[in-house]
Amino acid sequence: MSLSQLRHWVFDMDGTLTIAVHDFQAIKRALDIPLSDDILSHLAALPADVRAAKHAWLLEHERELALASQPAAGAVELVRELAGRGVRLGILTRNARELAHVTLEAIGLADCFAVDDILGRDEAPPKPDPGGLLKLAQAWKVEPSQMVMVGDYQFDLACGRAAGTHTVLVNLPENPWPELTDWHAADCVALKSMLSSR
Repeated sequence: MSLSQLRHWVFDMDGTLTIAVHDFQAIKRALDIPLSDDILSHLAALPADVRAAKHAWLLEHERELALASQPAAGAVELVRELAGRGVRLGILTRNARELAHVTLEAIGLADCFAVDDILGRDEAPPKPDPGGLLKLAQAWKVEPSQMVMVGDYQFDLACGRAAGTHTVLVNLPENPWPELTDWHAADCVALKSMLSSR
């Protein structure tokens, strides 16, 4: 199946549709999380009161980043092209859903995504768990094989593989995860051009 035949696209947010600005090492230091640990997994294992306080700090920190979001090269044009073709569009992010809305507003794409088609860390288990993609597939009444997951990191690709969707890696010059990737585009400009060439 070619990219242009796929009618259900799910995007990661930070670093995929936006220029990546999260300094995960600094966040881990601020929250006293070992640098080798995954932030969300670490927080999930903490006592409830400690977890709530650290999640509140994380949400505020991420809100400031969301308000200042800048679109990744070609991201706005790609999403508008897909929306213009009548493609169903979703977001699956490890961020909070409300901040995904803030981010989409900041980069001028909020009108392209239905509220229910944006899943954050409270609506679905964090990637690489495939739960979010499977939830969208069920809501959209399509097989995962009719969907594509677009992201800039291993978690996005592994999530797509586990769910049974197609996968696209963007915004990395090289592809360090070829076994997880169906298509690789240097950026969203290149990915948009692939829509007509394949």
